[in-house]
Amino acid sequence: MSRRALYAVTPDGLAADPQRLSEACAAAIAGGARLLQYRDKKSPPDRKRRNAEALLALCRAQGARFIINDDAALAAAIGADGVHLGKRDGAIEAARSLLGPAALIGASCASDLLHAERVLAQGASYVAFGRFFASTTKPDAPPAAPAVLSVARTRFKVPICAIGGVTPDNGALLLAAGADWLAAVDGLFGRGDPADIERRARTYCALFEQPR
Repeated sequence: MSRRALYAVTPDGLAADPQRLSEACAAAIAGGARLLQYRDKKSPPDRKRRNAEALLALCRAQGARFIINDDAALAAAIGADGVHLGKRDGAIEAARSLLGPAALIGASCASDLLHAERVLAQGASYVAFGRFFASTTKPDAPPAAPAVLSVARTRFKVPICAIGGVTPDNGALLLAAGADWLAAVDGLFGRGDPADIERRARTYCALFEQPR
């Protein structure tokens, strides 16, 4: 896994159409995304599992890591690479016990460095901060300042992920502040056209070629 990477996070709107979901995710990975998070707050359990299994197979075929949002049990059941947990989505220790030592377990930290310290002590693999800009995925989330990334960079040895309104136009600022991974939802998948998704993924990935 590259230290710096594009982290594609699926929007809820794609989950109801498995073919569109698969095509969109394939395009993001073809464009350079090295991590894919399946985020689905609305699907019934059977569809959610089918989608997750299909995306896991896609990631295996295309060389990306597959992470499920919020649902450690589903991640364990299908053999996903890991899970991403918000503050109210379950204990990091329980997820680590369920998924094993090699799993990628991420934690949302908003702008809370103390929470980041706690989840890392509990076994998290990476920490995510944000939102940094206006976000359609979580419009009411409290804003975070890029300076939190700079402090986190000096304190933590794990990958640091920036999320929340991240686009190819503002991502360089977050990388310069200390982010390793840029997580993108609507900035990557917003238009839904696979050719556009792949193009935008390549534009994000070009940011990683610039000096920090």
